[in-house]
Amino acid sequence: MGVLTSEKMAKVVSLCKRRGFIFPSSEVYGGLNSCYDYGPLGTELKNNVKQTWMNSMVRENDNIEPLDSSILMHPKIWEASGHVANFVDPLIDCKTCKSRFRADQLETSVCGQKPSKTPKTCGGDFTEARSFNLMFKTFMGPVEDSSAVVYLRPETAQGIYVNFLNVMTTSRNKIPFGIAQIGKAFRNEITPGNFTFRTREFEQMEMQYFVKPGADVVAFESWKEKRMKWHIGLGINPQKLQFHEHGPNELAHYAKAAFDIQYEFPFGWQEIEGVHNRSDFDLKQHEKFSGKKLSVFDEETKQSYVPFIVETSVGCDRAVLTIIVDAYDEENAAGGDEDLGPRAVLRFSPKIAPIKAAIFPLMKKEGLPERARKIYDDLKMQFRIYYDESGSIGKRYRRADEAGVPFAITLDTEPGVTVRERDSMLQERVSEDALKARLNDLLLLRK
Repeated sequence: MGVLTSEKMAKVVSLCKRRGFIFPSSEVYGGLNSCYDYGPLGTELKNNVKQTWMNSMVRENDNIEPLDSSILMHPKIWEASGHVANFVDPLIDCKTCKSRFRADQLETSVCGQKPSKTPKTCGGDFTEARSFNLMFKTFMGPVEDSSAVVYLRPETAQGIYVNFLNVMTTSRNKIPFGIAQIGKAFRNEITPGNFTFRTREFEQMEMQYFVKPGADVVAFESWKEKRMKWHIGLGINPQKLQFHEHGPNELAHYAKAAFDIQYEFPFGWQEIEGVHNRSDFDLKQHEKFSGKKLSVFDEETKQSYVPFIVETSVGCDRAVLTIIVDAYDEENAAGGDEDLGPRAVLRFSPKIAPIKAAIFPLMKKEGLPERARKIYDDLKMQFRIYYDESGSIGKRYRRADEAGVPFAITLDTEPGVTVRERDSMLQERVSEDALKARLNDLLLLRK
């Protein structure tokens, strides 16, 4: 049976904690608003997503290089990028319920006293709107004055731009080429929420592609198509993905064109990735503020130019949340498990599933645990797997299904093993000697 949209997020949040995907941060101290820790399965899933993304950029393209730039950077970088002047939200407070809102998002906000109602339902008046910069500010060095101010980066892209010539020179690349980076970013959001969708600390996976002016439109369309295919390749339902074009009033100050890739969450269509034509704005701004040339010389035309930039930027935490929400399903039990109630399952693609297989001896005697442990030891260096001999086989299957494990391997007193597929629950008998090869085949067939 399907899960009602209104119930689905609550079920997902509960499963994430119960199975060790995501925990509230600092929970023993009451938690910290909109901060989360990734548990064992969440860490594995997130690492698989990051590796898949980096492979799609660096391994599948000969002209894209990796980078890991510093979180703390020269404060002038954020003046050049426009973050100091423009990275602000209009903030208002309700004088009655003391809730704080973004003035441009009142229609999607809720009253602090009456959560089922819109703001001002409590009868309160709003304060005047005031600008609120989203960057976290700190100080470098022992003296906390204006000369020591630095910021926790609100995006990873600027670290790529200021290293543009360093990477191009040392990697001996020529235009067009790209730089890919995965890293933490920080935004002091006024209204974070919807679990890990909007948080104050998050991880970005960004690629900046440098092209000749005039070649940007073709590159932009190409990367739009590639990025949509990447999400679908993770096993996400294509019917729940769409492009949203930014209109003239939505475009950022640096953008020539922009599209969002959106997913239909239980709380509506929301952005999970942005594809932007940033023109030559960023590099020219850094030229202006740093006084250093960031142009390249074209051997064919014998002219110098500042490259245009096509950006792809996906929130890693949003990508993980999308995968979990899309994979979550419930269905009526079958195969003798009816007494356990509806089956909750995460239908992860084996490519990104945190655990590829589970091993279950049916009994704790007649040498079955020893055989199962031998199989476990033989497989564990190639696959992320786990061993479980506790509880009925039905309950063990249920735990594996909730963790999104694609295949469960059971042992009985007969020669060979039984491999059970998570989604169809079909089973096949395989000899122990052929198990590793068969598991490889199944994971490749289902990737």
